[in-house]
Amino acid sequence: MTFPAQYSTLSSSALNVRLQERYGLTGSTCRLLMRNVSDTYLLEDANGRYIFKIYRDAHRKHDEIKAEVELLNALTEGGAKVAYPLTDLSGQQIQEFNAIEGTRYGVMFAYAEGKVVADLTDEHLETIGREMAAVHNITSAVKLKYPRKPYTVETMLREPIATIAPAFKELPDEYAYLSSASAKVAAHIEAFDLSQFRTGYCHYDFLPKNFHFTDAANVIFFDFDFAGYGLLANDIASFYIHLFLEVMNGKLTQEKADEQFAVFVAAYRTVRPLSNEELAAVPYLGFAFWVFYFGFHYENFDDWSSIFFTTGFIKGRVALIKKWADRHFKG
Repeated sequence: MTFPAQYSTLSSSALNVRLQERYGLTGSTCRLLMRNVSDTYLLEDANGRYIFKIYRDAHRKHDEIKAEVELLNALTEGGAKVAYPLTDLSGQQIQEFNAIEGTRYGVMFAYAEGKVVADLTDEHLETIGREMAAVHNITSAVKLKYPRKPYTVETMLREPIATIAPAFKELPDEYAYLSSASAKVAAHIEAFDLSQFRTGYCHYDFLPKNFHFTDAANVIFFDFDFAGYGLLANDIASFYIHLFLEVMNGKLTQEKADEQFAVFVAAYRTVRPLSNEELAAVPYLGFAFWVFYFGFHYENFDDWSSIFFTTGFIKGRVALIKKWADRHFKG
């Protein structure tokens, strides 16, 4: 009897053979790039490169994966600059594997050519702004058949704060701060007239690690793994977090970060509206972003986050969140 497993790693060589059969690849190679939120493999053959992603059942159910593929198909058909799912020889876009722990699903994606650019010029910022707005023009209109996680005050703040409480058993002061601050942020968000905010499917991780530039005028977005329905200003907030981190790491002054954010926003507004009230919500939505991912790390501790989710990480992350609050909230 094979001993049960909760998270296996599929063999690169065996996966290569299976995908050659399914997609008609010839002479391809396959290697594991990352074992993390999901498992990511790089395939290469004479015609190019591809990314194959294997989802963990604990993270994404079959219907959620169907929704991600459905969303990416809509974005691709609408002309958005995204790494799209590929169709196999039998017309399928989702592959199924009988792994040790049970059924796992995978999707082959077109490779996002180019590279990550962290030091963004005005031209890069304008490109991101325009293309993010183009994505939102589509995700604000599409209605998916399958479910994705909603992003609300409950799912971004209240639920994660309750979820992570056991991790703070030896850090009562840090938890007291985070709990109190989260309650205040939730109240601030709910005080906005959210009925006037634009909604749709958010990427919810618009950081430079998730888009490649071939040149400053051309970007490709990828990794829509956290796509979910909510305020589209959440994506504005997640991009602003990149600028905040650049300031924290001494790569930008706050003045320069504010200038770069203004360039990005102006470019976004050339494609679709973004109200001043939505911009005013960005600091609060950014705080919620930090708390949401705190909860995600804790919930996935057994599978992969145990490698870094230590007391030191928790204290450091709370300190970083406090810096965010001190910098962006008044009173």
